[in-house]
Amino acid sequence: MTRNPDVDRWLEERAHPLDVAMRRARDIILATDDRITESIKWNTPTFEFHGNIVSFNPSKKLVSLMFHRGAEIPGHHPRLEGDGKLVRTMRLASLEDVEAARPELEAAIRAWCDWKAGA
Repeated sequence: MTRNPDVDRWLEERAHPLDVAMRRARDIILATDDRITESIKWNTPTFEFHGNIVSFNPSKKLVSLMFHRGAEIPGHHPRLEGDGKLVRTMRLASLEDVEAARPELEAAIRAWCDWKAGA
């Protein structure tokens, strides 16, 4: 799991009310597949593998994960909400929510990586 110091700095500077939950979501995303990288894009942490997978969409009350092309991720992912052409969002209100969503978050990330790798 490779961590980008720019993302570390972003998290430190934000002092988000759900900092522990946000950091846990980051850990889960990075640990799901070794090919995932992270950077700061659009002034927020973004996770990539053959394109942008997911970015934090900062909210003071939620850990909001915006899946840039979530509608295209193969498989069924009920926690990915939205009805737009591409974007889907996973909203988590606490560390407990992050842990409860972990299996589906990992499944969506794996499905993206497998799809993009041509598996």
